[in-house]
Amino acid sequence: MKLWKKISIGIGAAVVVAGIVIGSIKATDKGAIAVQMGKVVREDLTSTVTASGQIKPKYYVNVSPFLIGRIDKLYVKEGDTVKEGQLLAQMESEQQSSNVHAMQAALKGSMSDAKSADASVQASGANLKTAEAALAKAQADFDRAKLDYNRTVGLQKDGIVSQQQLDLTKSTYEMSRAALEQAKAQLNASRSQLNQSVAQKNSVENRVAQTKANLAASTDLLGKTTFRATLPGIITNLPVHEGETVVSGIQNTSGSLIMTIADMSIVTAEVLVDETDIVNVAMGQPTDVSVDAIPNETFKGHVTEIGNSALTKSGLSATQTSGNQEAKDFKVVVTIDNPPASLRPGLSCTAHITTASKKNVLAVPIQAITIRDLNDVREQERKKSKGSGSGVAQAATKDSGNPSGTNAKKKKDEVQGVFVIDKNNVASFRQVDTGIAGQTDIEIKTGLQEGERIVTGNYKTLRTIKTLTPVKEEKKVEKKDESTST
Repeated sequence: MKLWKKISIGIGAAVVVAGIVIGSIKATDKGAIAVQMGKVVREDLTSTVTASGQIKPKYYVNVSPFLIGRIDKLYVKEGDTVKEGQLLAQMESEQQSSNVHAMQAALKGSMSDAKSADASVQASGANLKTAEAALAKAQADFDRAKLDYNRTVGLQKDGIVSQQQLDLTKSTYEMSRAALEQAKAQLNASRSQLNQSVAQKNSVENRVAQTKANLAASTDLLGKTTFRATLPGIITNLPVHEGETVVSGIQNTSGSLIMTIADMSIVTAEVLVDETDIVNVAMGQPTDVSVDAIPNETFKGHVTEIGNSALTKSGLSATQTSGNQEAKDFKVVVTIDNPPASLRPGLSCTAHITTASKKNVLAVPIQAITIRDLNDVREQERKKSKGSGSGVAQAATKDSGNPSGTNAKKKKDEVQGVFVIDKNNVASFRQVDTGIAGQTDIEIKTGLQEGERIVTGNYKTLRTIKTLTPVKEEKKVEKKDESTST
């Protein structure tokens, strides 16, 4: 055989073999589903909870009026730094000052009356002592006159004394008895006078106490027309001006707030965490805080307060809206470490709270995790095995598909897992246990090995793909350069 014939035969054979290979590949890809593929890798994962809120000082005071009146003088302006006790503002105080002066004058009059009442009590007491002494003397004279009279009566019977002497002794006895009765009456009158003087003194003392209380109240009201700083800080809000009238007792009303003092040495980010994430938040967890007004800068902090009561999106406590199905949040306070002077209360911020962190763990993209009914997966596997002609598989399908011989529905047993791609490009569902989730990837505790190929997308495919399905890698569509001019 000539050389050129041998070459032609070899080329023809090669073409036939290539055609067979290409046909096999096309036949294989014909029923395959295009999917996005990835691998199980090891990496460091950090789980975070993201929440929005605003910057707030840890300690602040809203200075509000206690009275209705005009602002006569403001001694500070917004942005000023103040010390504790520093004078801030002065309200009109003419009426309060007049009330204080009137109470002071009334107190002086009451004190004078109290001194007079005390002198009257002392005089009444002295009179009572005199009356008591007079009664004692009258009692003694009466007792002596009675004794003399009784003795004279006995002597007169014996004929020792005359009738005249008896009559004189009897007269003295009667006079002493009348004097005793008079002394008793004088004593009772002195006691009544003393009681009256004491009652008058008590009344005057009560009036003095009442006047002192009124003076204290007037002085307090006068003092409340002057405003001083109760803590050191910065004037962060000053909505009023000199000459404006302020009111008390009405919140969220113009004129009900004079100014706000904030202690900016301790700055916090107060954020609202969704109820599904709050269980992962704990005290002391490190947090990165970004502020909308200060781009490209992140502030370090840590969780210092976790609210126990849920808040609805409308800001009400969940206990006030029982039965409301509205989504709920929990307040979380993050204290910022070393806050800069550029931070101001009310700035919008976002907190990224680190709830967990692990190094060198198996991980897959979060979107690769899907949910399947385990009974359906097993049924599909049995059907595939039955189609391949396996007698064992057929028996398993017959016996375990519906043991009762009825069409009763099986109870759902939903599990999470991923679709693993074998060397023949067949995707099989495999149940996995997951751990912490990062921004894009999630930890795999059990069920996968490092380097295994898995289906990572797309979302629609992952929703519909079944186990033991042939797959092929989805071709990436390159985006055209839109900047190229036509």
